[in-house]
Amino acid sequence: MRRPPSLPSGPYVPPVPERELTVVSADGSRIHTELHGPEDAPAVVLAHGWVCSTAFWAPVLRALSADHRVIVYDQRGHGRSPAPGPGGYSTEALADDLVAVVDATLPPGRRAVLAGHSMGAMTLMAAADRPILRERAAAAVLCSTGASRLVDRARVVPLRSPRARSRVHRLFLGSRAPLGPVTPLSLRLVRYVTMGPGTDPATVEVAARILHACPAPYAPDGAGSCSTSHWTRGSAG
Repeated sequence: MRRPPSLPSGPYVPPVPERELTVVSADGSRIHTELHGPEDAPAVVLAHGWVCSTAFWAPVLRALSADHRVIVYDQRGHGRSPAPGPGGYSTEALADDLVAVVDATLPPGRRAVLAGHSMGAMTLMAAADRPILRERAAAAVLCSTGASRLVDRARVVPLRSPRARSRVHRLFLGSRAPLGPVTPLSLRLVRYVTMGPGTDPATVEVAARILHACPAPYAPDGAGSCSTSHWTRGSAG
């Protein structure tokens, strides 16, 4: 379990939450959760993506928390949420975590906008048929994500052969090698894989620090469970 990475000053520094709590998921996993903003304001729940953490949402928290109740949490095996035991990563487990967070942080009858980025959006799709989300979701926002054949369709590695591309992507996602310290080379890789060529260097550095801070054991189990899954359920309404 790790604390958020040391980040540069400015909007990328995670704000101090109004409250922190540990939510217990269906299988006993402990999910680090933060609440920001006025308790009686319109609510928003944010689910981050693969190898990220609550620190990913820092600029969004600063923009929304003045007049919204913003709830963020570390997905299992990320940030300050400990990794589960063997076999503990699955789309259903991620959905269970989201349901547990919503149930623990929203009073009965309270609704929220649910927003997810990448794997966080997949989590929303996996949980879309859960009764509690249908009751509590005012709307769903799915950012930079996909619903099926994610590895096969990815274009990160510029190979012509779809089969070769898929194999390289799976090897990358399943690697157990720790990322180590942030270096000029890793900054270039992060920019290439996740951002556009004109991205501000400070943004690239923040993203790299968040990615490098993710515990290495998550990669093979978590990436595999999400990259090979098909997300066929409708969004919560």
